[in-house]
Amino acid sequence: MDASQGRVVLITGASSGIGRACAELLSARGHIVYGTSRRPGAVEARGWRLVEMDVTRDDSVQRAVDEVLTREGRIDVVVNNAGYALAGALEDISVEEASGLLDTNLLGVLRVCKAVLPSMRERRAGLLIHISSLGGMVGLPFQSFYSASKFALEGLTESLRQEVAPFGIQATLVQPGDVRTRLTENRVKAQRSGPGSAYQAPFETALRTIENDERNGVPAEDVARTVLELMEGGPVRVRYAVGKLAQRAAVLAKWVLPSRTFEQIVMSLYGLSRG
Repeated sequence: MDASQGRVVLITGASSGIGRACAELLSARGHIVYGTSRRPGAVEARGWRLVEMDVTRDDSVQRAVDEVLTREGRIDVVVNNAGYALAGALEDISVEEASGLLDTNLLGVLRVCKAVLPSMRERRAGLLIHISSLGGMVGLPFQSFYSASKFALEGLTESLRQEVAPFGIQATLVQPGDVRTRLTENRVKAQRSGPGSAYQAPFETALRTIENDERNGVPAEDVARTVLELMEGGPVRVRYAVGKLAQRAAVLAKWVLPSRTFEQIVMSLYGLSRG
């Protein structure tokens, strides 16, 4: 792919946050951008198009991909960004709540990849950028299934890279730390996490820290700039961390410090103790 020419980019979850920041920056750079949303009519897009896609539905994903292919003849880059956060103690999370999160955050990526890969294989070119999280490297308290979905996405992408490389296709991970987006306001709390939960007090303590860190995180545009650099650069590595230095350093510390020591540090950051 020639970086001097506009590429056709498909970005899932582009109605706000990281997805919207990517759409705006890439389109301003001259790329042909299609963002997706479950309700595209409710979102204003300037310089780029919005198409309807629900990543939890095979037919919806395929229709959106077919629409872009019909209009443009190709998809050069996919940014798999759609997802949401679920908070609560693991014991308080229902199987239905966990399944819903994984259906969006993980299986949604599977659906999109399955829809775009045939045309990429035919052209022997393509770039898949998966928006993961530093929470996909470090298990975070009261965010067990959000971390689980991102840990799984990390493994999926490592495997995928090896499978698609012979077809000239690349796949990579972008791992944001805390970012200022509507993810904070839109976070879903486990229905059983309120009064009556044995975990209510520590959960509320940790959640205050989580939300404060997010509101003071880096702007979504920082992630978008990383995506742009990956698109317009050479061969991509497996993963790229984005965020405050302390958070990026914490991931490295996980592999240096004794596991119990590192765990204690993480717990203390969220106001937790071993009792």
